[in-house]
Amino acid sequence: MSIYFEQGSRSFHLTNGKISYLMKILPNDQLGQLYYGPAIQCRDNFDHLLEMVPRSMTACVFENNDRFSMEHVKQEYPAYGTGDFRHPAVRILQQNGSSITNFTYHSHTITKGKPKLEGLPATYCEDESEAETLCITLKDELIGLRLELLYTLFANHTALARSVRFVNEGNEAVTIDTAMSLNLDLPDSDYELLQLSGAWARERHVYTRPLVPGIQSVESARGTSSHNHNPFIALKRRETTETQGEVIGFSLIYSGNFLAQAEVDVWGVTRVTMGINPFGFSWKLEPGAVFQTPEAVMVYSDMGLNGMSQTFHALYQKRLARGYWRDRPRPILLNNWEATYFNFTEEKLLDIARTARDQGIELFVLDDGWFGQRSNDRAGLGDWTPNYTRLPNGISGLAEKIEQLGMKFGLWFEPEMVNRDSDLFRTHPDWAIQTPGRTMSVGRNQYVLDYSRKEVVDYIFDSMAKLLREAKISYVKWDMNRCITEAFSAKLPAEQQSELFHRYILGVYDLYDRLTTAFPKVLFESCASGGGRFDPGILYYAPQGWASDDSDAVERIKIQYGTSMCYPISSIGAHVSIVPNHQVYRITPLKTRGNVACFGTFGYELDLNRLTAEELEVVREQIKFMKEYREVLQFGTFYRLLSPFEGNYTAWMVVSSDRKTAIVGWYKILNEVNTSFHRVKLRGLVPDMLYRVNGGAVYGGDELIHIGLLTTDSSSGECREGQTPSCDFDSCLFVLKAE
Repeated sequence: MSIYFEQGSRSFHLTNGKISYLMKILPNDQLGQLYYGPAIQCRDNFDHLLEMVPRSMTACVFENNDRFSMEHVKQEYPAYGTGDFRHPAVRILQQNGSSITNFTYHSHTITKGKPKLEGLPATYCEDESEAETLCITLKDELIGLRLELLYTLFANHTALARSVRFVNEGNEAVTIDTAMSLNLDLPDSDYELLQLSGAWARERHVYTRPLVPGIQSVESARGTSSHNHNPFIALKRRETTETQGEVIGFSLIYSGNFLAQAEVDVWGVTRVTMGINPFGFSWKLEPGAVFQTPEAVMVYSDMGLNGMSQTFHALYQKRLARGYWRDRPRPILLNNWEATYFNFTEEKLLDIARTARDQGIELFVLDDGWFGQRSNDRAGLGDWTPNYTRLPNGISGLAEKIEQLGMKFGLWFEPEMVNRDSDLFRTHPDWAIQTPGRTMSVGRNQYVLDYSRKEVVDYIFDSMAKLLREAKISYVKWDMNRCITEAFSAKLPAEQQSELFHRYILGVYDLYDRLTTAFPKVLFESCASGGGRFDPGILYYAPQGWASDDSDAVERIKIQYGTSMCYPISSIGAHVSIVPNHQVYRITPLKTRGNVACFGTFGYELDLNRLTAEELEVVREQIKFMKEYREVLQFGTFYRLLSPFEGNYTAWMVVSSDRKTAIVGWYKILNEVNTSFHRVKLRGLVPDMLYRVNGGAVYGGDELIHIGLLTTDSSSGECREGQTPSCDFDSCLFVLKAE
């Protein structure tokens, strides 16, 4: 792995033997883009890749060079207004009203390892041999603004991490209006844009569309990354499949307002930009001040979408997630929310917990309703003290009793919110985000606390830390049930109100960092009405996230399939819930609910006391299976085999690191009759190894790869006596073990 600078041609080559990234200092001393893709040999000159032709009737060119126009050259970090009319990566408003800038090459450094980003989550290294980092310094001498473009190339991944640092070395304050984390100008537009979009209870569905001239984008302006769009896109070739073909994935390690955009010009060049959404954003940068953008990660794959996803999985699982729980199989939990909602007592909780313990569950989680005057969702948020009327022994007493049963105890918080009916709001009404003189919008009967204010974050930290010190709490579910409206901070001056959204997220990160540092062995799980803030930024602090409030097994197939495009299985919170399901009122087999949830962190969201003896036996078997195979399921290599967005069947699989164990999940939505025979071609196996399937027949790895695993059930033909009948929402797990 090396990062090279060729002085003669003034070009940079970043390569790890798997990918190459080429840049060049242009004739005007700005930075140009030459290539990103499979690794190529080093040479001292790639100037032939900088193509320029006269376009005198349409181009704004440099004097004495009618071939050189910024509109027609691929750039590394472009600005608007000096000949390039495409959307920029940077826009700086100066005190004279101008936004014209000229950032030219000044210097560069190449260092081993990867620096931390101050106050922001980012990928990291545990050894400096894992990566090299290039920092290119650009300067606008007129206004005294310095840009540091950071590129980290990982030795073992086809991934490049990018961010930008702004340093005001001038004498006047400037305002940053646009500060993208990356820009990539690609030489053609023969791509399809893949995005993960949806809404509450149907997050991260997969959508693809061909690029056309103009702008195609996904974004959030809600204050969170949102249920609607995820901060991830991919550009895939039209012929690319899950297993072959070229694709570039882009992921932003950020939890707030974002923009991911592909702009195609009329000459077929595709400009990809990703970063903080410029809409509603600006940042006043005083002399001597620094602004750091979030980190964006680009992944190149010529092995299809699976290849791209597996790179993201490996990198985010081991070099984004951190701490005690990063590499540990996750405990099997039971959450009481859908079992009781607000209607519980200590004895009722203990009754559920005893049954859970008897089935082998390891962690009991008390959800909403344990604090303040919280008997419904209209009161109590912000008052993080136990409700002794409901819990006479408090949280400490309940946690102790759960521990005595042989389980760990977990607790729900919603630390970013406040109810009007709360002691906190009555004492500090100005701590809620609101615009003076305007009506406050209400979501779930609550308001958002102003985390741009240090005193607010300090108060919540002290409240949560007190409980975590006093009680035996091993797990925290961190919820966030509404977006930001009436964005205004009572503490910020008028010219800095557009900083609120970003400062809010910095406050969230600060609280997460302080809590995870103070309580390193507590397992944090993020939640935002399910998947409203399921993003890489939160993964840095909480190694798993509740993927969706929709726990219906059929809906979860699509949600978890889409989530796996970027996020590892160990990060996907997935539970077995009651039927009829509380979100869609569908009745699905208990077997299928377990077969979907096991491709995630796994747990239960129901009252086990309401199950029959036969159902409890199924639960016991599911838990036994999960304990035996959860390390493979959560940390193995994941492959998508059949898409739920393309037919009646879905299949995926995970393979252990030694490739001796594999687990295949096969799911059918609607039953059929007298239908075709079915088989699924597997991936990731050793071709010349023999595998025993579900303790029965033995097949060669090459046969399972090239011919497939037989998945035919009784719907192929006529189901008769002695056969296991198939049904709607049927499923099966296949365990393959090497002989």
